[in-house]
Amino acid sequence: MQRREDVRQANFLELFVDLVLVFALAGVVTRVARDIVSEDVVVRWRAMAYLPVLSLPLIWLWITTAHITSWFDPRRRKIQWIVLASAFGLLVMSTSLPRAFVGRGWAFVLPYVILQCGRPLILMPALRGHPLRQLYLRSVLWFAASAVIWFAGAAVSGGARAALWGAAVIVDFVAAQLRWPAPGMAGPPISAWATDSRHHLPERYQQLLMIALGETVLAAGTTLTNQPVTAMTAAGLVVAFLSTVLLWRIYFYRSGQVLAETVAAARDRDAAGRAIGTAHVVMVLGIVATAVGFEIVLKHPDGPPEPAWLIAILGGPALFLYGRIRLERAVFDRLSIRRVVAIAALAVAAVPMYFVPTLLAAVVAGLVLLAVALADARHAAGRPPEAPSPAH
Repeated sequence: MQRREDVRQANFLELFVDLVLVFALAGVVTRVARDIVSEDVVVRWRAMAYLPVLSLPLIWLWITTAHITSWFDPRRRKIQWIVLASAFGLLVMSTSLPRAFVGRGWAFVLPYVILQCGRPLILMPALRGHPLRQLYLRSVLWFAASAVIWFAGAAVSGGARAALWGAAVIVDFVAAQLRWPAPGMAGPPISAWATDSRHHLPERYQQLLMIALGETVLAAGTTLTNQPVTAMTAAGLVVAFLSTVLLWRIYFYRSGQVLAETVAAARDRDAAGRAIGTAHVVMVLGIVATAVGFEIVLKHPDGPPEPAWLIAILGGPALFLYGRIRLERAVFDRLSIRRVVAIAALAVAAVPMYFVPTLLAAVVAGLVLLAVALADARHAAGRPPEAPSPAH
């Protein structure tokens, strides 16, 4: 197997995949935001359940692609074809999002299953004697098993499809967390989150966050483009943009800056990679939910929010902060009290926000994020940059 060098940056082909993921996540936001403003209460709540079911396969496909380019040199032609196929698969899945639960389920499922099963099979012949081969073999077995659930979901529609796909998503992520266990096979020495480079995969996680933040700006800008510009909608755009900036600031102070150093300093790089990867998945889900909240605010800035809307407007930032707490634990082995307090503040604010305009709820969420960013700045003032001290 030709291993890639310990490079720090993604190449242009990997950045091309990133562009497709921006489009894919934007499609998820549009799909969820369409239903969450429905007159039907059931449809509104169901929309929030759709968000992880549609987002996680896209994110997981991106992560497994980044894992491949972290182990293999993306300048090799075979790897380039695999990366391009992954980008095309993401694109096809994205085009199915508007009707994913009623008519185009196979367009969502087939690219995902084919890529998750096919790519390891293509790479395994070059991995004889390498521990990655056993990991890929295990992953194929598990993805083939979950494919049964994915296909069963595609064969039905509506809520039944969403429930089956949700179960398949859980199977895929839990199996990866457990290194795809298989009876009769010894545990592999590396995990699904392992990297052959101290820098490449951590930096790809940083780029994943930037992709999600970019999608948030795209969603807000596109929504306002199609809405009448009033004082309320203009204020909503300002709040959305400033809140996105605050999410960026909170992420990169300071844990998000030192991911590569964390992996290098970790005693167990596999465990550190797993903790960092999981934290980023949670944060991206929070950002996507926040983007749904921005769409709601721009479409309905002056009316009282529905409870499902508050889940997106306040719950999205809270979920991001929870992921950020997990990242803090992975990087510095401590609990971020500031972020715990912020999540509690968002939860407490949910009740009174039910009686005020939707825009004000977004302002409150933005103020909580601002308080966290200011507390971070105060904590860092006059102190040298803190070095990572991972628990693993």
